[in-house]
Amino acid sequence: MDTANQNTVQPTIRFKKNQKLHVRVPAPSPKRFYGHGIPGIDTEKLIGKLVVVEGADGSGRSSQIARLVEWLEGSGHATVQVGLKLSNLVSAELEKAKQGNILSRSTLSLFYATDFADQLENTMIPALKAGAMVLADRYIYTLMARDMVRGMDEAWLKNLYGNRVGARCRFLSQRVARTAGQRNFAKHSALDYWESGIDLGLSRDWFDSFLTYQTLITEKFRHLQSLYGFTSVNGNQSGDAINTELRKRIEALMLGKDHSKLNPHPYA
Repeated sequence: MDTANQNTVQPTIRFKKNQKLHVRVPAPSPKRFYGHGIPGIDTEKLIGKLVVVEGADGSGRSSQIARLVEWLEGSGHATVQVGLKLSNLVSAELEKAKQGNILSRSTLSLFYATDFADQLENTMIPALKAGAMVLADRYIYTLMARDMVRGMDEAWLKNLYGNRVGARCRFLSQRVARTAGQRNFAKHSALDYWESGIDLGLSRDWFDSFLTYQTLITEKFRHLQSLYGFTSVNGNQSGDAINTELRKRIEALMLGKDHSKLNPHPYA
């Protein structure tokens, strides 16, 4: 990807003023790529932290990310947010292409992979070099789970996302599928074609298709969890309880501790 692209927008690192400002300087931690990586990138210079929150639609990810950003910025930390379909390069084209509901599984996969690669190179890497806290509202694990449900080869997907930076904090927010579906419908007054797996022909009823599809996604997440070590978070708790748990584990990360060993939730 051409990093000299004139349309590239550098990430904006925001600070929030706080009269009782107390900045905890994050402890250094090793970074690595999970595959072939990006040529010319020295992972030792990626001094920021990457926090990933995964989960299906309606699992409460975005709300928790917003609260974490407010908390971190209020404590004096620079934050940068990334997620799906936020690339300056292809996000608009991807959204248009999805509206036709005719994309093949390979085209859909490569579209999202391009979206991720652009954000990685032009937003995440610069932010991590600058020492920012990068919060990802879903990461490549969601993309891999979706593609695996659609029959894509796991080895091919691992190679496709071999340029990804490994996150030290990987949270999987899990909520009962029916609850997630009802919450999602209440928020948008409709169910999304792709998030309901309609292209897979699981059911003629969209809500039933959503439940079946999200159950399949959960199974793939559990498989990926065994490979990459997500920390499960019970999405059926109150928002305050979830946020308290996330903060506790992120604080452990900044102290250089293994957050996964801090009183693992029984839901995990």
